[in-house]
Amino acid sequence: MGKIISTIELTNTYDAKAVVAGKLEKSAVRRHTMDAVVDTGSVMLGLPENVVQELGLDELDSITVVYADDRRGIRTVAGPVTLRVEGREMITECVVLPPASEALIGQIILERLDLIADCQRQRLHPRPESPFRPMLSLK
Repeated sequence: MGKIISTIELTNTYDAKAVVAGKLEKSAVRRHTMDAVVDTGSVMLGLPENVVQELGLDELDSITVVYADDRRGIRTVAGPVTLRVEGREMITECVVLPPASEALIGQIILERLDLIADCQRQRLHPRPESPFRPMLSLK
């Protein structure tokens, strides 16, 4: 099994809303496209600090994180950011990772966008039951 990498498109959500309100030119919207690792062991979206700064995301909170080696640390939560991956889009927050880190797509993103991590084929794709839009269970 190899790691799954998917291209993500990120947009400063406030900038996009300012365009709709006529307060900002479309060309001024801060955007970034990059590859991200699908990490089913992570919970949230994780973005490197330099990308968060480039997008101009607001610092919203801080959170205690547990790393793969069981160390604990405190990381900043920033946002809102509009994330587009595999043709699906959502507004979310992100955990700010060290500069130049790999971006991480965690469980919240996978669940909310109804995406499946296919480890055998090393790709991310929509669930077959919901090919055109996410379907969430409210049981």
